[in-house]
Amino acid sequence: MKVAFVSFDFGEYCIRLASSMAPDSNILLFLPKQEAEPHMHLLSKSVRLRSFDKPRLRQPFRQIQMVIQLVRQIRDFRPDVIHLQAGHLWFNWALPMFGDCPLVLTVHDPSKHFGDAESGKTPDWVRNLASYRAHERIVHAPQMKRLLLQRLRIPSSTVHVIPHIQIGADTAGEYVREEDHLILFFGRIWQYKGLEYLIRAEPLITSRVPGARIVIAGRGQDFGYYRRLMVHPDRFVVHNEYVSDEKRSELFRRASVVVLPYVEASQSGVIPMAYSFGKPVVATAVGGLPAQVEDGKTGYLVPPRDEVALAEAIVRLLSNGDLRRALGANGKQKIAAEANPDLIAQNTLAIYRLALTPGSQLRNYQ
Repeated sequence: MKVAFVSFDFGEYCIRLASSMAPDSNILLFLPKQEAEPHMHLLSKSVRLRSFDKPRLRQPFRQIQMVIQLVRQIRDFRPDVIHLQAGHLWFNWALPMFGDCPLVLTVHDPSKHFGDAESGKTPDWVRNLASYRAHERIVHAPQMKRLLLQRLRIPSSTVHVIPHIQIGADTAGEYVREEDHLILFFGRIWQYKGLEYLIRAEPLITSRVPGARIVIAGRGQDFGYYRRLMVHPDRFVVHNEYVSDEKRSELFRRASVVVLPYVEASQSGVIPMAYSFGKPVVATAVGGLPAQVEDGKTGYLVPPRDEVALAEAIVRLLSNGDLRRALGANGKQKIAAEANPDLIAQNTLAIYRLALTPGSQLRNYQ
């Protein structure tokens, strides 16, 4: 089976998935250079990579040139299936140029998150072009499937739940050890991530665990707003920048607990990463996060916008090392059982075969 695997983001995710499918298919991976380069050591030699320059959305002529180049290369490859990740403001318009070639679309976010400046640049109706044209769609949690069906009114049989693939390789040196009472917030910083509630929870946490510190790692919106919220700035360590794989490994290995105080969510790649490092997770019960965090087993779920409940769950873990390690071990077992790359690859290949089944396009519109 020849697969054109196309993405404009999600570098590590794409390289891990394409590499895991390579033994059973002929994969041509299209990925921006800036997404591919940090993860080239993970790429299977069996995967052919076509990296390209990804212009800014506001550069229309360069965007058109990029799309023309991609269309030409994909058509020259003559794929049996095209697998597109999330879609793209400009590339979505070119999808009719592939004729009847089956399209599989992975929908990472069924709807835009408030405060996310990047996703807000693409109107919903343009995002929907790929969703409506796809023969089969993949989401990462049951809640995401329900939301996508409600929003687009597409047949339920064309939307498939496959967990987020396991990501996060431990490349930290052996000298890096877990530090007691270290809380990690990791990932892009947008308003919907709810970072302000973790910052508001800090005095409640440190009043009961005086040695607690909070590490914030990731780039995004202007960080000045968050600094002004800090009651005790010395309790925070901030890396408001791109975080390399090596630095990421160090941060996760040092952390005692990983916290996702989101006020809304679809799913999270941070949770599989935390589990890969054997870390318990405290997350809010929004979107697809309850499907990823088993309350009381791999971490704790708390209501969104509730710094008191958030602080209580974090303190419970920081105060009990045995509990913390047990929940972290459960998370590691969960991700290995449900989202290991080989399993996700086989489930994805099954969706490709379904897209190739005669009549699959017809049922898409029944």
